[in-house]
Amino acid sequence: MKQLIVSVATAAVKIIVLVVIVRYVVGTAIMAYDFGYRIFTEEAVSAEPGTTYTVELSEETTPGQVAEALEDYGLVRDKDLFYAQYLLSAHKDKLMPGNYELSTAMTAEEMLAIMSSSYVDEEEEE
Repeated sequence: MKQLIVSVATAAVKIIVLVVIVRYVVGTAIMAYDFGYRIFTEEAVSAEPGTTYTVELSEETTPGQVAEALEDYGLVRDKDLFYAQYLLSAHKDKLMPGNYELSTAMTAEEMLAIMSSSYVDEEEEE
């Protein structure tokens, strides 16, 4: 009888551990999928016209500092998400020093385009 109780208890503990592991793996997978999905589909923080802020980039400003500043201003919801968007964008390693007018109605891609060397002001073209 004692051996049966030990066997049942051991089996119950194994099942509980397995359930905890499965819940952790599924929860982590859902979070990773959500983050990955948001990299390519994140919308602007607010609708037009939004709130405009002047963001200054210097030669020493790192992309991580840019992401943190944009989150502090409320221009992006998540600095880590913005940084991932930067790393995967065509604007990687192209951020230029200067003062930029950015709005909460802009997407991360629009902000990166404005702050990168690939951005050409429409007025300069004319």
